Amino acid sequence: MYGTIATMNVKKGHEDQLISVFNNTDKAKGQIAWLLMNPDNQDEWIGVAVFESKQAHIDNANRPETNEMYEKVIQHLETEPTWTDGNFLITNI
Repeated sequence: MYGTIATMNVKKGHEDQLISVFNNTDKAKGQIAWLLMNPDNQDEWIGVAVFESKQAHIDNANRPETNEMYEKVIQHLETEPTWTDGNFLITNI
């Protein structure tokens, strides 16, 4: 499995709107899961997207729908997210 982890600085007062964007977005082809965390010990939220393969992740990144969703997400963030991509070595989903 392959995926990406996003760290996001959510604008104050935009938390519910950001959650709504993610809740109203369908899974992409090859996507296994999407997780969104509001950590106890930091201000930034963490998003984790899990895909069947690196190619599925790349295909998703190139979809117009993904760009449209990103444009909606960025409206609720202070800065662009930081991204970490890679292979998940252990999974228990």
